[in-house]
Amino acid sequence: MGANVQVLSHAPEELTRGRLTRLGEGIGKVVYASDSWVVKRERHPREMIALILLWKSLRALDRVVPGGVGRRLMRRPSKRIRLLRLFFEAVVLAAPRGKWFTTHAGRMWRRHVKREARGAAVERTRLSGTSFVPQRVSFPPVRVKVDRWPGWMVVSEAAERVETTLHDRINELARAQRFDDIEVWLNRFVESRRAAWRHGVFSLDAHLKNYGVTADRIVLLDAGGLTSRWSDIERYPGFDYDFASPHEQLGLEWTLRDRPDIADRFNALWRASVNPEAIRELWPEK
Repeated sequence: MGANVQVLSHAPEELTRGRLTRLGEGIGKVVYASDSWVVKRERHPREMIALILLWKSLRALDRVVPGGVGRRLMRRPSKRIRLLRLFFEAVVLAAPRGKWFTTHAGRMWRRHVKREARGAAVERTRLSGTSFVPQRVSFPPVRVKVDRWPGWMVVSEAAERVETTLHDRINELARAQRFDDIEVWLNRFVESRRAAWRHGVFSLDAHLKNYGVTADRIVLLDAGGLTSRWSDIERYPGFDYDFASPHEQLGLEWTLRDRPDIADRFNALWRASVNPEAIRELWPEK
């Protein structure tokens, strides 16, 4: 158990007082929250295989139907996506037990599970007790009510709830035309990555939705893409800026379309900071 996990004799009262709100979801987990705490439900392998099949189908749809319909559906999970996931779950259940785990979807599932486990280990051994990760509390298992299916779950750990994701904070500032503040947060984001490198930690999935905001602090929300192996960094495809500029890789193309000056400054900072040579200078000695 990491140094930033506080052991409690019982769960925080607000977790058991009412029904927790569904906050978000990914391939491997669904997140629920009270006002101050976040808990996670790990998905069953069958659900994960179904989501992978759904994702592959929507990508195939984008190749034959113009307009990026599949990308738009996956960008903001909705009731329609959940119904499609249930359909694919039925398809998975109809096949002989274990069949899907021998397919390409099964291999993707195994890679995801392995990557999640490795990232959690890196966070636990290298970032516990630092300001990079939310505070966590553990307690004896307790049953809590949750929004939507399955209606309840048993949890024994919760994490500090952040104010919002970095992605949403930047979009809020863009709607308010506060572009100078956006640049401040983008600079903080780069500096938070540099600080993590000093601990020997690199994120292979540095998407803005993977980071949260608390006051003026940026914290990591999903450890799935973390690595401490230099060989992973050397093979990291994100250093290739020929395909898309750094701000485009982070999904900021439309956010900064009216402020190319900020985009240019951020891109220059990112290219100067996020490259093997610059990372090596900060990487701790073995």
